[in-house]
Amino acid sequence: MATERTDQRREAGQRTRDGLLAAAVALLAQRGQDGVTLREITDHAGANVSAVSYHFGSLKTLCDSAIEHALERYLDEQITAVDSLDATSGVEELAEAFTRPMMRALAAGGQDLAVIRTVARVGIDPPEGWDRLAAKFQQSRRDIVRKLSANLPGVGEQELDFRVRCAAGLLNWLALAPIGAELAAEPPEQIERWLVPVLAGAFRGSPNIG
Repeated sequence: MATERTDQRREAGQRTRDGLLAAAVALLAQRGQDGVTLREITDHAGANVSAVSYHFGSLKTLCDSAIEHALERYLDEQITAVDSLDATSGVEELAEAFTRPMMRALAAGGQDLAVIRTVARVGIDPPEGWDRLAAKFQQSRRDIVRKLSANLPGVGEQELDFRVRCAAGLLNWLALAPIGAELAAEPPEQIERWLVPVLAGAFRGSPNIG
């Protein structure tokens, strides 16, 4: 019985923590880091102010954790999309998979796009602790590089890694630049038709390769 009560408390604590993260991400996407208060987040999450101190220690740590959590979800979606392809997938298919989370956010607009923009903005100057995600960034690049190698046998892994990092930087810029808002106004099919060839071109590096 004591174990059951402990498990229930742990689950309730996790729900509260997850609710605070979700509320923080939503409000940060709407107003930015300087426009969010602790009381607004806890009201949005239906939690007590003391829960923030218990789970995160401070408002800043909560906000940093919320953005980090959103970035981790983006990377997980990207890794899953790339992993779903097999060894016969071409460069365009790889570019589509790598770009899929960004295309989904652009097509959805609203909070989804606002969250991606918030992550991209903070990613320019990451807060302390984001090095925890370094392994996931590396996994994302390693997976796409491994599959690209089959299509671009004349290009070394170091150069492919560089191209993938440039492509990721392009997506990061796209989320923040005015052209991103213009693209978001287009139908999903148009977003894919315009964006995927750009990423495929970044992966190829030259029209004479692949």
